[in-house]
Amino acid sequence: MSRQKENIEFVDQKIEQKEIRKGSVWDVFDGSLLTRDTVVRQLPFVLFITFLIILYIGNRYHAEKVIRETMQLQTEVRELRARAISTASELEFISRQSEVAKLISKRSMGLQEAVDPPIKITVKKGKNGKTVH
Repeated sequence: MSRQKENIEFVDQKIEQKEIRKGSVWDVFDGSLLTRDTVVRQLPFVLFITFLIILYIGNRYHAEKVIRETMQLQTEVRELRARAISTASELEFISRQSEVAKLISKRSMGLQEAVDPPIKITVKKGKNGKTVH
């Protein structure tokens, strides 16, 4: 019976020595590294860190996309602002009295410029609220 007890102790010592042993390259290749208790206990943390890394990478790509769109929109706003200024100045030039007179004579519309200044017409209201001319 003592011989059996020695065998049991010998097996237990081998198991304890195996657990204490540091990891080697072969443990990584054969997959036994992933089955150890310390690695299995840390798996939720590793998965959480992996999720955060993926989230960070996705956020960075999104931010770069937003920056590119912002730069493109700023360029478009500058172009539209320049176009609006040139259109406004062109409209101001065309709407001058001298330019309108030139266009009318060029197109031979038969209109003439008024020589007399405009007259202000006033309307008086009577006592009963009706207009008197």
